[in-house]
Amino acid sequence: MRAFDRSTTTLGPISEWPAHLKSVVRFMLPAKAQIVLFWGPEFIALYNDAYAPTIGQKHPRALGRPARENWAELWDDLEPLLRRVLETGETVFAKDRPFYIERHGYPEDVYFDISYSPVYDEAGEIGGVLCIVSETTERVVAQRELAKTQKRLSQALSASGMIGTFDWHVQTDTFYSDARFAEMFSVDPAKSEKGAPLAEYLAGIHPEDVERITEAVNHALASVEKYIEEYRLLQKDGTIRWVETRGECLRDDNGNPSHFVGVVVDITNQKEAQERQRLLAREANHRVKNLFAVFHGIISLSARSARTPKEMAQSLRGRLDALMRAKDLIRPGIMGTEHESERTTMDALVRTVLMPHDDGTSRIVMGGPDVTVGARAVTSLALALHESATNATKYGALSEPNGAIRIKWEARDGDFHLEWEETGGPQIVAPPQAEGFGSILTQRSITDQLGGKIEYDWQRNGLKLRVTVPLDRLGV
Repeated sequence: MRAFDRSTTTLGPISEWPAHLKSVVRFMLPAKAQIVLFWGPEFIALYNDAYAPTIGQKHPRALGRPARENWAELWDDLEPLLRRVLETGETVFAKDRPFYIERHGYPEDVYFDISYSPVYDEAGEIGGVLCIVSETTERVVAQRELAKTQKRLSQALSASGMIGTFDWHVQTDTFYSDARFAEMFSVDPAKSEKGAPLAEYLAGIHPEDVERITEAVNHALASVEKYIEEYRLLQKDGTIRWVETRGECLRDDNGNPSHFVGVVVDITNQKEAQERQRLLAREANHRVKNLFAVFHGIISLSARSARTPKEMAQSLRGRLDALMRAKDLIRPGIMGTEHESERTTMDALVRTVLMPHDDGTSRIVMGGPDVTVGARAVTSLALALHESATNATKYGALSEPNGAIRIKWEARDGDFHLEWEETGGPQIVAPPQAEGFGSILTQRSITDQLGGKIEYDWQRNGLKLRVTVPLDRLGV
């Protein structure tokens, strides 16, 4: 201040400065705080040594010069702040206030805590603006980087199933955790850093698991063994999450429990996958038993009705092929496939079973709405359709060149209705006197397995067959 050229400023020699201006300058020069005074309508800049580094290469040319000359790159931002104080007498205060500045030959985004106050003259008029500032750029940048790091860490932990860490101060019964950890245990996240009694966290555990976990914690406190437990958390919305906790008890110099620290991982997906596999294994076992039961019935009835081993073999092959084609329409969820993959449609089932009997001459006409058929119903319907088609080929409409079959179906009044009508085959003089294997198998498939009914109408020009099955049994 003593050395700078007074001729470059409109303030004149220091000896001619007004008393209040000299008083303010004497106050700020020895201060360790960063202070700059913008004086008069031109905002002449006067500052102390502590402030000089904050403007970099602008010092010393900025000293005693109008602020607009040396703060040109941020003047549109700075001038409104200074005029607000100069014209209203209001003090402007802000924390981590961003500024754009070029102080080292390149642009920078910097941050300051600022306090801009009016300086009054002897007449009570505002003569300038006293700015006490503190650069916070380093802290702001560090906080932002820390926030980014914490976010990346949180994302990584979340992706790995990690809920968080905990530190239980045993002697004071103060349990500290991450905020997400607390929330999972239905504890107010605000208590995660302040700490809470262990009992508040235990209250978030499923009631059926609390006693077991409490005993495990006490055992870990009394021993040197690691703590590894799986248990359920009962969420506020009623849902259940499975977690695995791993920790250990740290002891003081006297061997007394001091801290219990560890981590908690969300294993809900693994538990659900294990349960699905268990259920699927049971379902697979059930289906295999049912399949063998069907095979046993087919073999027994075929043996009783067949006249020769060759006839029995042909009959068995035909019926088993029908089962295989029908089963190809569905994919039992042994490998964890969705439930919908265990379903097919009536149209696909009819076309698949009758495909070997269709010679491409439109002898078989079929149609109906898109009705869903479940994994259990598809086997019974496939056998019934196969037996009807086989009988039609051997004795009915398909045994004659001009014979035809018309199949139609619909869903009505909670039931599935299918009608099978044969025309152009050998004339029927009278209904069959004895019930053959095909009829027995069809009856069993429809009535016993699906809770439905089947009606035969032996008309002179061909068989008319009607099948009725409850819709709720058809889709399972």
